[in-house]
Formats: sequence, structure tokens, C-alpha cells
Amino acid sequence: MSAATALFSFPNPVNEKVARTVAFFVLLGAILTLSTGWYWLLVPIAYGFLARALTGPTLSPLGRLASQAIAPRLGAARPVAGPPKRFAQCLGTAISVTAAVAALGFGAHTLADVLLAMLVLAAGLESLAGYCLGCKMFALLARVGLIPETVCEECLDITRRVPAEAASGRS
Repeated sequence: MSAATALFSFPNPVNEKVARTVAFFVLLGAILTLSTGWYWLLVPIAYGFLARALTGPTLSPLGRLASQAIAPRLGAARPVAGPPKRFAQCLGTAISVTAAVAALGFGAHTLADVLLAMLVLAAGLESLAGYCLGCKMFALLARVGLIPETVCEECLDITRRVPAEAASGRS
């Protein structure tokens, strides 16, 4: 594996505890930005999403903190499929970059606030309830054929997520 390939790889599986920890900090950042009007906070939020979408936790300080320091203290890892989480990071990138450009580039604070509210909703559901809106959208797009099965075969076949004994009815 080349250095560039290694850098731009995304973990699969992903530890759900890491994803939920990152989402919690995104939630806090988005709420802080909304409540204070400190739109400059969108820059690190957008950078974090972009870094995680491209490299997983490698270039994301928050991703590294969550994966190396916080999540290990929350107990055993809970592996989930990586491709839907990467898709969710890409959606977060699109929303946060658009909000940053709207607020900082054009003074369109109402648009930025609407986009921040979307981040609050998505990050809140992920961090507090373990419900990933991006992952649900990924699954829907895969079911209708817009995302090829080969991207995440595990996502389309629940039996790939459970041990062979449980899938066959033996315990």
C-alpha cells in the first residue's frame, strides 16, 4: 500500500463509539456556533468533516482524540460498516462547507443557521441515540441501486453482521 493510499483510506469497520464521540463534539460545536454567532467556528467544523471523509481519523484532531483517547475508555469497540459512516462524513462536509461559505463569504447567516440546525439534528441523533441519518440515507441509496452492492455488501445483508452460529439459528 502506498503512502497516499494509506493516508486516504477509511477504516472498515468503524468503531461506533468513536463515531458517536465525534458526533457529540460536532453537536457541541454546532450549538455553540448557533448560540453565539461565532461563524468562524464553522472553519474547524468543516475541516474536521473533510479530514474524516478523506482519511478517517488520520488528519482529524477530533477523530484522533475520539479514537485514541475517549472511545477506548467507553468499553469494548462496537464495529459497524465503514462505507455508510464515510458517506455521513461526506454529507457533513457538504453541509458545513456550505454553511461556512454562506456565513463567512456572503454574510448569509440565516442559511448558515438552517444548515447548522441540520448538523445539530444529525449529530444529536448520532451521538445521543446512535441513529445515523447519513447511514440511513446510504442504505436507501443502496437499496434503490444508486450505490453499488460492492461498495458495502455487509450493509445489504444483515447476516454478514452476526456470527455464523447466530445467523444459522445455532447458539
